Amino acid sequence: MARELMILACDECKRRNYTTTKNKRKHPDRQSFKKYCPFCNKHVTHKETR
Repeated sequence: MARELMILACDECKRRNYTTTKNKRKHPDRQSFKKYCPFCNKHVTHKETR
């Protein structure tokens, strides 16, 4: 299948907080989202890890 599991890590504290899926055919590059980090206690950018 084209959809694979993606883990998102916080840019500030580097902790892995979220998991989601993405379509590898449509988005082959790494993605980033602005999400809430409970360890930093604020909204920060989360990037995809490998």
